[in-house]
Amino acid sequence: MVAFGKKLKERQIKEWEGYYINYKLMKKKVKQYAQQIGAGSQERRYVLKDFSRMLDNQIEKIVLFLLEQQGTLASRIAKFGEWQEALQQQPEISQLIELREAYREVGRDLLKLLYFVELNAVGLRKILKKFDKRLGYRFTDYYVKTRANHPYSQLQQVFKHVGFGAVVGAISRNLVELQDRQGSYLSLYDQPALPLEDPVIITIKAAVDRLSHSTNFLRFMAQHALIMQEELPAPVEDQVDDEQYHFMSLLLNLANTFLYMVNTYIIVPTADDYAMSLGAAATVCGVVIGAMAVAQVFSSVYFSAWSNKSYFRPLVFSSIVLFVGNAMYAMAYDFNSIMILLLGRLFCGLGSARAVNRRYISDCVPIKIRMQASAGFVSASALGMACGPALAGLLQCNFRFFNLTFNQVTLPGWVMAGAWLIYLIWLCISFKEPSHEIHDKLSSTQPAVESSENSTLEKGLNKPLLISSKDKQQEEDEEDGEQEGDGSEEGLEDSRLPVTSIASAYRMLTPSVKVQLIIYFMLKYAMEVLLSESSVVTSYYFNWSTGKVALFLACLGLTVLPVNVVVGSYISNMFEDRQILLASEVLVCIGIVMSFHLIVPYTVAQYVCSGLVMFVSAEVLEGVNLSLLSRVMSSRLSRGTYNGGLLSTEAGTIARVIADATITLAGFLGESRLLNVTLLPSLLICISSILATLYTYNSLY
Repeated sequence: MVAFGKKLKERQIKEWEGYYINYKLMKKKVKQYAQQIGAGSQERRYVLKDFSRMLDNQIEKIVLFLLEQQGTLASRIAKFGEWQEALQQQPEISQLIELREAYREVGRDLLKLLYFVELNAVGLRKILKKFDKRLGYRFTDYYVKTRANHPYSQLQQVFKHVGFGAVVGAISRNLVELQDRQGSYLSLYDQPALPLEDPVIITIKAAVDRLSHSTNFLRFMAQHALIMQEELPAPVEDQVDDEQYHFMSLLLNLANTFLYMVNTYIIVPTADDYAMSLGAAATVCGVVIGAMAVAQVFSSVYFSAWSNKSYFRPLVFSSIVLFVGNAMYAMAYDFNSIMILLLGRLFCGLGSARAVNRRYISDCVPIKIRMQASAGFVSASALGMACGPALAGLLQCNFRFFNLTFNQVTLPGWVMAGAWLIYLIWLCISFKEPSHEIHDKLSSTQPAVESSENSTLEKGLNKPLLISSKDKQQEEDEEDGEQEGDGSEEGLEDSRLPVTSIASAYRMLTPSVKVQLIIYFMLKYAMEVLLSESSVVTSYYFNWSTGKVALFLACLGLTVLPVNVVVGSYISNMFEDRQILLASEVLVCIGIVMSFHLIVPYTVAQYVCSGLVMFVSAEVLEGVNLSLLSRVMSSRLSRGTYNGGLLSTEAGTIARVIADATITLAGFLGESRLLNVTLLPSLLICISSILATLYTYNSLY
């Protein structure tokens, strides 16, 4: 186990050691506060004031050094500018090459400075989180509110990185002008046809984007995948070599994601008709649709665990189970059995391999293309969601073959069974099982007493923030005897060891993480209610055919990509994530309110507009929600079976299960009340999530 403080020290630039945040000192100070408050010898007001002063001093030290280094870089660039002016009068090839290399050297030094700021920003976030957790105060809320918005804020220098853009721009502009192929008369601001592709500038821009959370379409799409990265930046080579990366295997994982989402939503337009054809009420469609999500609650766990050992075998198992499940779903019509219908959907849910798809991208795709792969994962899901209902709308035929019925309610099952059979053959021919040497290497670095340390970890995470008596004394003794992370509370808290159960993962969730999971639950609940009851609601109010319902759902699904383009490329760079989060929640709430049947008659325009507002807002909300979730969640939840991706998947799946159950239960009150009864829980959960967001707003920094 390696403590955060030790990892922070190991990654510091040696010649700048004295200018980094003194994390170890502040950690000891937090421990002293805990002891004093526990003994009743210190007031809350003094603790807040004293620790704020200490943090202010640390931040001022960082910022003054940062400004000094920026001035040094600016001075060097100014001298190079004079050199460049002289070369324009009497250009020499050797001198131009030397000047270009000098600019690149400044770029490399700037990259070191960016890395310095990033380490300090992570350390600052970490100590704020530790203070809140250990003492039970909302100190982060107070500190950010009083420091970040002040006109003389030094905190903004660390988190917003003011001034870096000018240095990056100066280096980039001059390197552009020095490119042989473009000559010295072009400028960066003239948008040259051939963009600058200097590796130093590309690396610097990536670092600046990461620090300031600047986003583009790909980055915003990739956030939806919640493939968590290590919290501390690491100036090391990619652990996944290009030789280990297999494009066809990645493509098969994305195809599995796409087909599964098609499988999920292809039955939505016809589920009510299928239920009625078997003698059940139309609102039983909620159970039919939700049965897949019920099974997915369990399959997500065992597929996540299975992916620790293999990727190929769980994908094969997934394909076989989905083939069987869809065949059962289709044959339920001829057997006239609602039970076979539900079992078929349960089998489909048991074949959900999204945990494997996500883990494959996280573990087996090189870092340099991981963002694109993550965006591909999300895009495949979005396209599957749109294609499912659209495909259902096209399957409008009725015939019998070998005593089996093929019509609009059974064809979705037959089509998906055939698709999974083809996929299984393709998988067996083309998939390449990646090496698990990386995982074995990581596990082999753990001490031999890992099992005993795990038990200690579980015990430690159960402790309250402030305790007294014998347990408190034991904890203090352990911390007093620590040697930079060995056996300490920090070593336990920030261990690279993954958590070993859902319960231990839950105990690691801070209030900020819990609020983000509630928001994720809310948006999935609202979207599931909108989509799953669409066929019943539109049939009751508007007499829509299956084709019209399919078209409406397909159009909703097709909004995902353009919405992400707009938000990822523009809106997310104009506003903070937490601002977009709150605004999106409010818009989801407005969409829910617009959907209520309060005015007679209930019009198509009202339903379509409210559904569009709700769906689009929920899509925007999902991106920023998962982005914030990955930042506030413990780094220990970035790996292992019980990772952050699994927790979010479980939260969303449980939301879908409850939403579909709500639809079925509301059906007992009659179709005339279905809309309002199902929307009411959505509204209450949405309002609760908005209040919870306001409560933790300043901790989302």
